[in-house]
Amino acid sequence: MTDHRPAGASLPPAFLRAGTSSFAEFLAGHDPSLLPGGRTLPPGATVEAVHGTTIVALTYPGGVVMAGDRRATMGNVIAQRDIEKVFPADEWSCVGIAGTAGLAVEMVKLFQVELEHYEKIEGAQLSVDGKANRLATLIRGNLAMAMQGLAVVPLFAGYDADSAGGRIFSFDVTGGRYEEHRHHGVGSGSLFARGALKKLWRDDLSREEAVRVAIESLYDAADDDSATGGPDLARGILPVVAVVDAGGYRRVPEGELDPIARAVVAARTVRPDGPVAPITGERS
Repeated sequence: MTDHRPAGASLPPAFLRAGTSSFAEFLAGHDPSLLPGGRTLPPGATVEAVHGTTIVALTYPGGVVMAGDRRATMGNVIAQRDIEKVFPADEWSCVGIAGTAGLAVEMVKLFQVELEHYEKIEGAQLSVDGKANRLATLIRGNLAMAMQGLAVVPLFAGYDADSAGGRIFSFDVTGGRYEEHRHHGVGSGSLFARGALKKLWRDDLSREEAVRVAIESLYDAADDDSATGGPDLARGILPVVAVVDAGGYRRVPEGELDPIARAVVAARTVRPDGPVAPITGERS
């Protein structure tokens, strides 16, 4: 790497202190304004920012599926139809974003660097709980912006080698961390998506069935929430769906998602309210 510093210039003090396993702590010591929550708005100022919406996650035996719709809105206007809201956090986990889109994407990038930095400094990966705690700390650092309406509410999921299964964590704007069991959703359409997840989730779902349930739940969210976009077959825009299991993080390719999305949409033309769960007895 070429050194562009002037002759005789010294490194900033943060580069010379004993190393920390947290890149965010290092950045806070070097230049806090570079952190997503390090900037402040003038008193009384408000910003009409682009917002991302519904993210869902559900477990299946041996892994976890996370899916996000593609719509971003600004007020009552559709700001973007193909925004990405689900990202890999590292090789064994993923994070979905809801809330202020610009800040959320910055936070995801910082979280990715945070996990990579820890692995390089410590020579080991953080546990799933440790990763969730690090993300909670980053969210807590954004509290000042959240109080001004620029909130970020991510959903985190990862593969836990100790339990050989997927785990899901949600957060509040103050950095509170909550482990969710079986399934969860965040964002403006999550109320409707979580109803679908509650109805369709089973403990013996296959990976393919879990992906179908995720798309069904996003369809239900889009059906009742104007800020959530459903599968846009006319434009070829499908939800982003990721799988994390013993094989690591994988984004489900569109070639695999397309027939599932078309099947969901076709079924809804016959039964708009979606699949029916039995009132009594065991689910088939």
